[in-house]
Amino acid sequence: MALAEGLRKIPALRAEVAEAPPLKALHDRLDPCEEAVFLIEDTLVETPPATLNTPGVIRQGVSRELDDIYRMSREARDYVATLEQVERARTGIKTLKVGYNKVFGYYIEISKGQAGQAPPHYDRRQTLVNAERFITPEMKEYENIILNADERILEIERRLFDDLIQSLRQYTPQILQTARAVAHLDCFASLAEVAAREAYIHPTLTQDDILNIRAGRHPVVEQSLGQARFVPNDCTFGPAQRIHLITGPNMAGKSTMLRQVALIVLMAQIGAFVPAEEATIGLVDRIFTRVGAQDEIHAGQSTFMVEMTETAHILAHATSRSLVILDEIGRGTSTYDGMAIARAVIEYLHNSPRLNPKTLFATHYHELTELEAILPRVVNYNVSVAEDGDQVIFLHRVVPGRADRSYGIHVAQLAGVPKAVIQRANEILTDLEQQGSDFALQKHRPASPHQISMFDDSRHPVLDALQALRIEQMSPIDAITKLYELQRLAGER
Repeated sequence: MALAEGLRKIPALRAEVAEAPPLKALHDRLDPCEEAVFLIEDTLVETPPATLNTPGVIRQGVSRELDDIYRMSREARDYVATLEQVERARTGIKTLKVGYNKVFGYYIEISKGQAGQAPPHYDRRQTLVNAERFITPEMKEYENIILNADERILEIERRLFDDLIQSLRQYTPQILQTARAVAHLDCFASLAEVAAREAYIHPTLTQDDILNIRAGRHPVVEQSLGQARFVPNDCTFGPAQRIHLITGPNMAGKSTMLRQVALIVLMAQIGAFVPAEEATIGLVDRIFTRVGAQDEIHAGQSTFMVEMTETAHILAHATSRSLVILDEIGRGTSTYDGMAIARAVIEYLHNSPRLNPKTLFATHYHELTELEAILPRVVNYNVSVAEDGDQVIFLHRVVPGRADRSYGIHVAQLAGVPKAVIQRANEILTDLEQQGSDFALQKHRPASPHQISMFDDSRHPVLDALQALRIEQMSPIDAITKLYELQRLAGER
């Protein structure tokens, strides 16, 4: 009946769609399937029960056999309903009453004092303390009709319903085609409604390998903020910018920025308007993401193992036309290992001739920001904050440049970590900052000014670095990375 009700709405839907020429293909696929609707409505009652386990599914007039059983059941129930009144009047026994239980079925009960007045055709079945119970052949006949009627009705109705299903099979292709067309219209209408309501814009799709989003917004986070205003951000990729290295505090919006870029690209490529002021989207072949922290205990994989497995998949399958989203690669292991893996992944994405995808890489390893000076297509961005004494205000604005702090202790304070823990954390942080960083990344500092002379016996540091290379142990990507470092070092001298 729900199917019939849906198909009855198709003619009106076709009339609406006919007024929109771009939807002509969908209009032609909308088939009202009038014969199927007639078949359903001619077989089933208007409001059938929810399941076939309850009688009353098939319309009257469909089956003479079914109608006869309904009629006989109705007559039998009417007989039982009036039996007590009829027998009291006929026998004059005022204590006579008709009852039912699952053991004896229907029975006539007469009190002990008047049981002797029972007519001869009453057959005694049970003696109680204060009453006698009887049955009659006529009662037993009607009882059988009543008790067997529901079972017979369910059996016949199930058979007739199965016949209806078999008859509807011939309309399966038209029904499925119509259902798919309605699903497309539902999707388009939903996208159009949200685009109009939330001021989404029409993106420009291009075959060029670029990505330019101005004032992009996260479509889900924006809705969850309620009355608060979502802070939009720009994102630009071109031949000279392939890896955005994003640093900044916890809770400042790095992950939101990564996800919104992926969602905007995805929405654009399914034909939707996007949450931005302007967007030029170069078609991507895939969107790869490594975000969140989760383990797969059932598979014997730790959080870090899952992270590395997903990273390996990205490095094996990404291309120059892919969009790669990497959030906090390496955080699942020690600082040294994590930073080394993160840097190696960035270098591989940058230097591999097969890769070079558009990459958004969020990290708390601030030492990685030095890669901007080594790898020419790496660009630093950070999520800005405003400090007012001990207070930190997250501005959620992504700007060029690097961040030098994570403000993790401020976030812990906002989360309600006890004051004693916060104070102790600040003391430990101060001690660590005074001791200096012992992290593994080599930090190149500009050499002191030096006048090169043709008679100067001092060696150029590039020569020393070249002599120290173990070329036979280097991969092509390692060699490219080392060339970038040597080129920068030569430029500094």
